[in-house]
Amino acid sequence: MSAPGTPPSPDTGALRLRLAESVARACDGAVGAAQVLASTESLAALGVGSLALLRLADAVEEEFGVLLDLGDGALHTDGFDGLVAQLVRLGATEPRWTP
Repeated sequence: MSAPGTPPSPDTGALRLRLAESVARACDGAVGAAQVLASTESLAALGVGSLALLRLADAVEEEFGVLLDLGDGALHTDGFDGLVAQLVRLGATEPRWTP
């Protein structure tokens, strides 16, 4: 996993962008994709609440075909780069569909 504030490898650029957009949709736009991409803070510190995390987990499963464990403390404490790294570990490399 990436250290906090350390971006994952460059080959995850498309995944990072789509995931940031998914976070923004899960928050109904209260947190923007650009804000997510630029942040080194935890998702909770950005204002991503528990309902948004649930929506995000559903979106990730549908879009990337991997399951996020909402009980995993890292999901709540790691920043966006940690979430990207977790998806890569779970096998998500690109979305299964394009909206």
